[in-house]
Amino acid sequence: MCDEIAALRSNRTWSLVLFHSSMNIVGSRWVYRIKRRVDGSIERYKARLVARGFTQQEGIDYSETSSPVIKQATVRLVFSIVVSRNWKIYQLDIHNAFLNGVLTKEVYMK
Repeated sequence: MCDEIAALRSNRTWSLVLFHSSMNIVGSRWVYRIKRRVDGSIERYKARLVARGFTQQEGIDYSETSSPVIKQATVRLVFSIVVSRNWKIYQLDIHNAFLNGVLTKEVYMK
């Protein structure tokens, strides 16, 4: 949890503000996972602070949504190109990823 909070602070993703009754506040919660090695032993514990988006109301909290995801067909295509050209494949684990979007409305989360 300390690593997650440190990453959020270092990327300046939020700032503390005083509560006002006119604010529409989105709740949050911690999500925990255990990352395991191939042999089943524990590699590390992960914690993520996530917004409870299901509490948002269209037109008040958001006007449109998008979720950037990769399609399975794209992954298969990349792998087929790698195999056909005899390239090496490397894997990495991203600890924190932040989208650099600009919000046009203020969002309040507790």
